[in-house]
Amino acid sequence: MHLLLSLRYLLNQATLCSHSVIGSSSLIGYAMLQNTARSPQGRPLFYLSLLDLFLGMSWLFGALLYNEEAATSASQEAACYNLQATGEIFYVASFLYTVNYTWHLYIDLKMKYNQNLQNRPPQILSYANYFGRTAIFLSGSVPLLLMVPVFGLGNYYECYQNFTAEHGCLLMHTEVKFIMGPHQHPCGVMFSYGIGVFFISFLASFIAILVLLLQARGLYKRFLNSTGYVGDQEWAMIKMVEQRVFLYPMIFFCCWGPAFILGIFRLTSLEHTRPYMGFCVLEALTASSQGLLNCAVYCWTQHTFRCLKRRACQDGETQTPLLRSQKRFYESTLPAAGRQVEAKSAAGSTAL
Repeated sequence: MHLLLSLRYLLNQATLCSHSVIGSSSLIGYAMLQNTARSPQGRPLFYLSLLDLFLGMSWLFGALLYNEEAATSASQEAACYNLQATGEIFYVASFLYTVNYTWHLYIDLKMKYNQNLQNRPPQILSYANYFGRTAIFLSGSVPLLLMVPVFGLGNYYECYQNFTAEHGCLLMHTEVKFIMGPHQHPCGVMFSYGIGVFFISFLASFIAILVLLLQARGLYKRFLNSTGYVGDQEWAMIKMVEQRVFLYPMIFFCCWGPAFILGIFRLTSLEHTRPYMGFCVLEALTASSQGLLNCAVYCWTQHTFRCLKRRACQDGETQTPLLRSQKRFYESTLPAAGRQVEAKSAAGSTAL
């Protein structure tokens, strides 16, 4: 029975990680074909997809490396230990890149609000580009620096000997068997440090994303309650950004919330309870699916945007001459910056 459950867990991880790799690779390929990977709007999503790809590949490699018969192999213990540390770099970086992408979506929504309803020029564009580049660099380098002690001290003190190699290569494995010896204390510190990095980064990202989500929802409600004129294509663009600023944080919460709760169970020594087993299964289903779900949300919002834009064009063709003249009158009252944004909205839609 134990072997059957292990094989089922292994197959689930391999399947979901493969789907996540395919989904994130599709987004990366699409961004490169559309030449949007270097644009201010497309850059955050490109790097988020890149981290999803790296994370999925590391966990897929862990599933391929998994072998119960080699549980006593020192080389496999070391490989699984370093693979888990590498995976933590990737998923902590994905937390930060999710915050960065959510922030870019909020800034884009705020700029559209200021340009269309407040008639303000895009003064924060250059600041947002500079801050975005800095945030992308820090989101990738900070997790690497945080995990340097785990690599250096962990391998120096051979902490992988305390690592449970039976399942050590599968997903976010955090169980450790402490042994009596001179290295018990430093290895225990490294274990607690790695768990602490995950908890703190998740909570910080959770709070930041929640604040941005509430701010974006409030801004979207102001769009709905405003009396200013917003063009059809620009309104379709705003609707797409609003959907993404809600759905991408939801994916983050659904994918990593079970892993966070499971970590609490392990720290409080509740591994033998029924909820613990349920969260183990839930973590296996959610944590390895972020790349696939991000790809699904992107495709769905792009499809919705095209449908709204197509419907707006059809409505424009069926309008009476009086309605078309009224629409041209309202558009003529917009400032020059607003009209330029309206004209460029369709061309820049795929950049997000």
